Amino acid sequence: MLSSVAARLSRRARGLQPLAVRAFQSSGDKLGEAEPVPLSKLKDSFLDGTSSSYLEELEERYRANPRSVDKTWASFFHSMDMGVPAVAVAEAYDAFERGEVTSPLTAAAISNQTIQESMRLLLMVRAFQVMGHYASTLDPLGIEERPKVKELDPAYYGFTEKDLDREFYLGTWNMEGFMAEGRQVRTLREILARLRETYCGSIGYEYMHIPDSERCNWLRARIETAEPQVYSQEEKLRILDRLTWSEMFESFLANKYTAAKRFGLEGCEALIPGMKALIDSASDRGVDSVVIGMPHRGRLNVLANVMRKPMEAVFSEFAGRKPAKGGEGDTGDTYMGSGDVKYHLGTSYDRPTISGKRIHLSLLANPSHLEAVNTVAMGKVRAKQYYTDDNERIANLPILLHGDGAFAGQGIVYEGLDMSQLPEYTVGGTVHLVVNNQVAFTTDPRKSRSSPYCTDVAKALACPVFHVNADDAEAVVRVCELAAEWRQTWHGDVVIDLVGYRRYGHNEIDEPMFTQPIMYQAIKRHKNALQVYQDTLLKDGDISKEQIRAIADKVQQSLHDAFEGAKAYKPKKGDWLSSYWAGFMSPHQTSRIRNTGVPIELLKEVGEAITRLPEDFTPHRQIAKVYEARKAMVESGQGIDWGMAEALAFGTLLAEGNHVRLSGQDVERGTFSHRHAVVHDQKTGGTFTPLERVFHGQKPKQFTVANSSLSEYGVLGFELGYSIENPNALVIWEAQFGDFANGAQIIFDQFVSSGEAKWLRQTGLTVLLPHGYDGQGPEHSSARMERFLQMVDEDPYQLPTIDESKWFVGGHLGSQIQSCNWQVVNCTTPANYFHVLRRQLHRQFRKPLILFAPKNLLRHPLAKSPLAEFSESAIDKDIQGVRFKRVIMDESSTDRSFTPPQQPDFKRMVFCSGKVYYELAAERAKQGKQGEVALIRMEQMAPFPFDLVMREMRRFPNAEVMWCQEEPMNMGAYLHVQPRLQRSMEAMGRDVPRSIKYSGRPSMASTATGFGEVHAQEQADLINKALDVSY
Repeated sequence: MLSSVAARLSRRARGLQPLAVRAFQSSGDKLGEAEPVPLSKLKDSFLDGTSSSYLEELEERYRANPRSVDKTWASFFHSMDMGVPAVAVAEAYDAFERGEVTSPLTAAAISNQTIQESMRLLLMVRAFQVMGHYASTLDPLGIEERPKVKELDPAYYGFTEKDLDREFYLGTWNMEGFMAEGRQVRTLREILARLRETYCGSIGYEYMHIPDSERCNWLRARIETAEPQVYSQEEKLRILDRLTWSEMFESFLANKYTAAKRFGLEGCEALIPGMKALIDSASDRGVDSVVIGMPHRGRLNVLANVMRKPMEAVFSEFAGRKPAKGGEGDTGDTYMGSGDVKYHLGTSYDRPTISGKRIHLSLLANPSHLEAVNTVAMGKVRAKQYYTDDNERIANLPILLHGDGAFAGQGIVYEGLDMSQLPEYTVGGTVHLVVNNQVAFTTDPRKSRSSPYCTDVAKALACPVFHVNADDAEAVVRVCELAAEWRQTWHGDVVIDLVGYRRYGHNEIDEPMFTQPIMYQAIKRHKNALQVYQDTLLKDGDISKEQIRAIADKVQQSLHDAFEGAKAYKPKKGDWLSSYWAGFMSPHQTSRIRNTGVPIELLKEVGEAITRLPEDFTPHRQIAKVYEARKAMVESGQGIDWGMAEALAFGTLLAEGNHVRLSGQDVERGTFSHRHAVVHDQKTGGTFTPLERVFHGQKPKQFTVANSSLSEYGVLGFELGYSIENPNALVIWEAQFGDFANGAQIIFDQFVSSGEAKWLRQTGLTVLLPHGYDGQGPEHSSARMERFLQMVDEDPYQLPTIDESKWFVGGHLGSQIQSCNWQVVNCTTPANYFHVLRRQLHRQFRKPLILFAPKNLLRHPLAKSPLAEFSESAIDKDIQGVRFKRVIMDESSTDRSFTPPQQPDFKRMVFCSGKVYYELAAERAKQGKQGEVALIRMEQMAPFPFDLVMREMRRFPNAEVMWCQEEPMNMGAYLHVQPRLQRSMEAMGRDVPRSIKYSGRPSMASTATGFGEVHAQEQADLINKALDVSY
């Protein structure tokens, strides 16, 4: 049928005057008379046209009244009026009949608009996509003043009221959403309505900054739907139930604990149904485990309603009860730690989802330092992905919650975002949920950030941002589900900005009217999110009052029962270590001592493997010499240097089945060009990592060495998180220079040094801090040893119990090292470095290790160790097994027994640590004082080696005690060791001086001088003073 019409139109195009031309002729040109056509015939579709006379009759009727004909014919005639040939229109309908287009109206609409109109229309749609969020209704209080965006006004593009009911087609090539080629024709009024519903409603979408058309199209396809998304009654009831739990939990706490700080969620209650929908959606898309990091705001609500922590436990914590000893599940462990406030605590739970699956949830404990937990959570997820072989990064998801002021103000936020796509740090995307109170403590947004939104920092990393009004519960759920789908599809970060308010002050006993009077007047008048949603459901007729009341009654009864149960609730200490940590000891459970030596055959086998480069590989000639020298060290059994000792420690741990991860700035080569763990081919640019091939079948990434971003705070937090997932890994963070570690001071202070005491969570994280005075000035000399020693929780006046019967097997100190919060070590030999690294894993507990790494000793000719000192066979008399030496005796001494033979001729014992020993030894030999001054190296300063210090005092009964260090007196170890040396002297019955003799730099504000000559003179003076027994 269409073919006949097309044929007739084609003939008209060849011989007759086209209708389009006739339409523009003078009014004097009369139309021919036509036979009357029934009215019903005039309503026929374009597809029913059968004759040219019929076409002319329809045209005449159209001219008289366009509405008197079918709309397809109206489009046809209008198209020709706009200059489109009739043949082209007919061909469009013919294409429709063949299935080549989805609607013949598309062609008609195209002909109904000029090129200029099409361009202006596309620009208007693009303006809504780019800037529509500025006109969205995000503020529940309605007090935010936002300037109007002129680009969202159709008049800006030349459209008038007359155009509103014109039909337009928006289709463009390779585009999804409103501009997809297959979309229906709509009037301008309809187009504007959907644009405003989509981009200017309760959700403000920001995604046009993403430089990837495929990702933008993916979002458009889900955002720019033909009709608004509508939830079923069942889904609405679920949202209502979850929102009811959220709001009533907060109001219940407010009524029962009026004077308690709880940092409630009031004003952003929709977070709970949103988070639960996010987790359900993620689970349906393959997520098995979720790690959550969040601040204190709303934490109790998340613990109770998302993590399913027993309500009785939450209510009991308001009474500040300490976990009870004994009872069900007690293992005899009496360690309780110092505890933390209730809104800092974490938990874990296996939660069922609405689709019948189970998902593991972990909420990390964290301090009040906002955003500090971010990269810790990311590191834990990365570790989970390694241990579960989640190479596609689908099954393990991090969710981070933020405050609006912190997300914009804390630099760690950007550090975490920057790490999100780095090869050895990516977690496959993080979902960020910003609980936006529109005020940071007492500071208004205009004073706390320079950008329109608190989330703008995320746009630098091309993350989509979904702003949503926290009073619209369904919109919150919608963006949370979309965020889960985005992460699982694109494996990238996504940000949800939950714009609400804070019903009370920063905490519940704070008075917000002091600083935000207008906002809090509005808050007092404003209904909460639950009331808003209930009203909406009732207005729409979706749910009855009886259903709402039934949900509320159920929740109220459950809260009441839990509150009553809390009165008799006896808090039990939960499993403080789980899964991989089973069998590990707390500080009150004594662990046996393990040797760290390795059979010589295995040392040689590993040594050969880690010094072998492929035959077709072309290393730099200097690196080739390094590997040749290392191979010779193993073969000869002599001269093992620092770099090789470290590689042997890594290699033997790998051979034993452990995981080794080394991370930090420039760690692949090493800041001081000593490691060369990754070798670069000089011809191809390819790389080779020998430690990845220690043994056949080694798991990919079992050895990981990763150059990090130029970050201390973020990367140290990441490695800490990585280390707490599984104890069977040596996880190391190395600072470029030790003094740069203070950029991560929050992680050291709030997590590493105190995490076990506060949250009962162990970590074996090892930190390498290059340290030593080489004349490089204030910034590259000191790793601030004094700060780490100051944080040691050891009593300097309490001697450990010493069991002499276990002296030779190393178990004579009981749990001294377990009772200390961390270890502080400054090695002087490669062998000792090897053993202290291996010690981190060869024990039944985990402790952080702060290891001051050398610079000068990396190539010092005397800082070498024979391979025999790495083996399992002890060289020293009576010693069983080979282990890390906490104290290294003077070179004149050989006996390591509890009561060694006395050496009475010595006049002075100089205790020291680190590289200064080699300078002291060289000068002592030069002065010939080897029989007069004993040099004793304190390799471990915390826990303090009281037992070995007292052994040396027994060995040298007539020698005075001195401490020598390179650092100024108010820095370094002096103030730490002084009371402990005095206590040791007291225990030995010696006269205790008011202060221990000191040789070192005087107290200074700066760590070191910047003048080379001054440094050299200071160094010579402290060395000479230490050896001058008349001083």
